[in-house]
Amino acid sequence: MKFMSVMSYVAVLAMSSSVWAEGGGDRAFDRMMSANTQAMAQYAVSQGKSAPVVKEYEYGMKMDVVKVVSVVRPEKRCAVVPAAMTYEDSQGQLNTVRYTVAGECRQQRS
Repeated sequence: MKFMSVMSYVAVLAMSSSVWAEGGGDRAFDRMMSANTQAMAQYAVSQGKSAPVVKEYEYGMKMDVVKVVSVVRPEKRCAVVPAAMTYEDSQGQLNTVRYTVAGECRQQRS
């Protein structure tokens, strides 16, 4: 009986730490996106353009990319992770698109 309670405690700790790690990555990306939004607003002012609005990528969405201005890189973990790109289109407008990509899965070699 004591063994089962110890195993239950270990399982709860393992689950809670994985949930915390998941949320930590989301918070880190949100901070990077916030910093990128501020930087792109300053860039837009310096270029005499309006600041870009963040749009979620949808499958089949037409993108007119002439110049990539900024990329918010995904964190390095083996999962689907968010990323974002700010670009200038052929009309000179700044656009930011948020999308998901497969994270980097690196295996340790022994």
